[in-house]
Amino acid sequence: MAVGLAFAAAVLAVVGAWELLAAVERTRVAAALERAIAPLVRAGTEGASPTSTERRRLAVLAAGTLAAAGWLLGGVPVALIAGVSGPALATALVTARRRRFRAALQQSAPAVARALADALSAGHSIRGALATLTVPGPGGHELAGAARALALGADTQTVLERLRRKANAPAWDAIVAGVLLQRDAGGDLPNLLRDLAGALETAQRQERDAIAATAQARFTARIVLVLPLGAVVLAELAKPGLLQSLLTNPVSVALTTAALAFQLVALLTMARISRNVAR
Repeated sequence: MAVGLAFAAAVLAVVGAWELLAAVERTRVAAALERAIAPLVRAGTEGASPTSTERRRLAVLAAGTLAAAGWLLGGVPVALIAGVSGPALATALVTARRRRFRAALQQSAPAVARALADALSAGHSIRGALATLTVPGPGGHELAGAARALALGADTQTVLERLRRKANAPAWDAIVAGVLLQRDAGGDLPNLLRDLAGALETAQRQERDAIAATAQARFTARIVLVLPLGAVVLAELAKPGLLQSLLTNPVSVALTTAALAFQLVALLTMARISRNVAR
């Protein structure tokens, strides 16, 4: 009965917290929270790296949130461990969102190449084509920035080089190289860009096929990694205080540390294998 009542109280607490967040949505608390997580949002929508002040703010927010969750789950020892891991988690989230932005920017390369070819075929110059391109997603965001730089009088080559460095992908290297080569040596740039777009789409399709072929294995590996954490949560819910008692025993602490180290090695190995497959 006590466990059931505790579970019901937790559910009601979540509902109450949700109502509280809705009540303070337009208050200074919500504004401060939005300002704190804004660097994390920009990392995913603009690929921007947070400043040192923004990184500290994110680290404090993550540490406080995890410490509160750890205290509710297992008491002070779990709160300390979770709070210490907050800065590392915040950095990992920013890195993951920036990596996702770069991946989406690389995926938009064929659409950018084809749109640029269409604009050139319509009679625009390279500067005019860059200023009129409309592409959704990260590619459109970077092209909008390039258009603003061109409107302010920036050199075309400088803008293209900035795009290439920001994308940091072979597909964008090929697009910029083709544009600059045609400017210096001449040639049919629209057809070149259309052929390049077709080749990039073929490469992306092959990459997706490779990822789909290994999806089941990667999903199984993730489940195996998450199972111990799920077992810990269920054990704590079934017998409150179990996790705290384990953390106060030196033998269980040593075994838990070794298990976490093996889990970390397995996670890094799986991530590396996934990246190699994607390449």
